[in-house]
Amino acid sequence: MNSDELESKKGDRPAGKLIDYRILIPAVLIMIAGSVPLAALENQALAVLNFTFDTVLDVFSWGYLWYAIILVIAGLYLSFSKYGQVVLGDPAEKPRFTLFEYASILIAMGVGSTIMRTGMVEWASVTASPPFGVEPGSSEALMWGNSYSMFMWSFQVFAIFVMIAPAMAYILHVKKRPLMRISEASRVIFGDRFTDGLGGKVLDILFLVSILSGAAVTLGLGTPIVTHNLSALFGMEVTFTLTIIITLVWVAMFSISAYVGIDKGIKRLSKFNMYLAGLFALFIMIAGPGVFILNYFTDSVAFLLNNYVDISLYTGALAGGEADHIQRNTVFWFAYSATWAMLHSVFAAKISQGRTIKEMILTYLLAPTLLSWAATGVLGGLGVHRYITGEVDAVSIVENQGPMPAIPEILSTLPFPEMALAVFIIVAMIFLTTTLDSTTYTIAAYTSTKDMSKYEPSRKLRILAAVIITSMALVLMNIGGLEPLEVVSGLMGLPIIIIQFILIYAAIKMMNEDKAWINNVRK
Repeated sequence: MNSDELESKKGDRPAGKLIDYRILIPAVLIMIAGSVPLAALENQALAVLNFTFDTVLDVFSWGYLWYAIILVIAGLYLSFSKYGQVVLGDPAEKPRFTLFEYASILIAMGVGSTIMRTGMVEWASVTASPPFGVEPGSSEALMWGNSYSMFMWSFQVFAIFVMIAPAMAYILHVKKRPLMRISEASRVIFGDRFTDGLGGKVLDILFLVSILSGAAVTLGLGTPIVTHNLSALFGMEVTFTLTIIITLVWVAMFSISAYVGIDKGIKRLSKFNMYLAGLFALFIMIAGPGVFILNYFTDSVAFLLNNYVDISLYTGALAGGEADHIQRNTVFWFAYSATWAMLHSVFAAKISQGRTIKEMILTYLLAPTLLSWAATGVLGGLGVHRYITGEVDAVSIVENQGPMPAIPEILSTLPFPEMALAVFIIVAMIFLTTTLDSTTYTIAAYTSTKDMSKYEPSRKLRILAAVIITSMALVLMNIGGLEPLEVVSGLMGLPIIIIQFILIYAAIKMMNEDKAWINNVRK
């Protein structure tokens, strides 16, 4: 009997007893209090936030770069040391999901619809503003472009996503603690008084604020991927009404998926999308410039591997003048990813029952990375081919209009353009659905008063989380507040970085106290 069946047999308790309002309400109020002035005074707020972010970029860019590398090293250490063999649960039990199902869920959660945008057009931004004094628009700039698109979805970002998971999974599946919270995982360090008092509540509220803001931004940024392609497909204008319709369709999809649970919802959607995305990539290869894509992908991988350290530690210290795209975007990307780290880790912890720490970390480091590189190779290769043949000047479009309008222009060059646009829209919608599905699931699990080591979070609570995220995203999209909130989400990564290292230490400390590498391993 799986967890979803357990929940249906036990039934939900009355709604008033399902939710810990002491952390949910403050988090929502903080979101509202921060979003309204940001949206109402967008120009002024954006100027202040951009100045703040530029200051962070100037002062701490080196710190963000080293932070991501240190997390990769920590992940490899936990995987290949004595801690890697520790089973997250009963050593005799089998993992809840097959490896393919497990990897598919982590890919859908970790990558989401954003890969559809960055894979297709991120290279254009780098080509227009390449690093190391490379001439914009040159062949070398094009190589930097696609290689950097791959780098964005590489080991550092997925290490950021997963490195809280060992502590969260250990307290849930080994310690059998009823509350799957950051505060509970840090109890071993701070003790009962801090965890059960104000300090623990502050940690939990910070977690929820980071998830709510990140989810609202993701929904707001993911919607244009669909609306611009729908506009091209049906010849309609991109309006706020269309945005509302697309958002509501998404809400219905991820609400239904969240309601039926991981096994019947997220798992099935994730597997289906892997197959559909694979067929779409095969179509592009056959109907499009397949040989060029394979050659360019090979060159891009070689270029990335040869320059991986250069990109990873690039600060532009001697460049002078305005920061180029890679210098600015990498710091923001790692900071923004840190905002999502708690969400990804808590969800990964929940679905990793029966897996070893090594299996959990390495699957999250490798599976999304390989899928992202393949997606970037195909989508980016198509875009670059259309650019160098003169069919679509994607660099000018991205520079003057933004990345979204360039995507349908590129897809429309394929045979059967209507079908290509339709499939792209479906894949993007499902990717974002599974991401937000996982988000609502995690928020519900985090704010629930039920024992998460035994049950799934309340279905009613999942729907409530979906309503909160959607309402915030729609309000911000309507009054133009997404751009400043996106910057805020990036800045919020600073305190979360500290929490990450605390919980890595907490995981090691708990396993040392229990001698888990002896007592909780497969025989």
